Amino acid sequence: MKCQKCHNQATLHITEILGEDQIEELHLCESCAHNHLYEPSQKSSGVKAPPSTGEDLDEPAMLNRQCEVCGIKFVDFRNTGRLGCPHDYQEFKEELTPLLENIHGETRHCGKSPRRLPQSKQTQSELIKLRKQLLQAVNKEAYEEAAQLRDRIRQLEDS
Repeated sequence: MKCQKCHNQATLHITEILGEDQIEELHLCESCAHNHLYEPSQKSSGVKAPPSTGEDLDEPAMLNRQCEVCGIKFVDFRNTGRLGCPHDYQEFKEELTPLLENIHGETRHCGKSPRRLPQSKQTQSELIKLRKQLLQAVNKEAYEEAAQLRDRIRQLEDS
């Protein structure tokens, strides 16, 4: 199948739900899909932009905002669907509130908590920082440092 914007091979197939009975299927190559998903100039293309949440935020600045605790960027959350730490809910509050209300109908968690929930906010914050350092140590191939960090993380989780 060919891309709907250019004549390259379509590698991504996107289904957008625009309304109750409105569904739009897009067949795009990788570069056109990237432009469609991440470029703010979607409105000028032939493809409809997703409905606004009411506020027009400065999209590039919003996507590049970063959590000071865990280092995750909002664009990483959009790509993976996972936040890096509890602090992210405050850091990205403006963007997450409409999303959470739309998906869950609430903005407060009312369910179960993990069994190995850290006893204090300080412990939780330390675990987040240690996990980030562990990832960096593994990327640097500093395996002795990574082993020490892993042991410290296990010690904090068990206490």
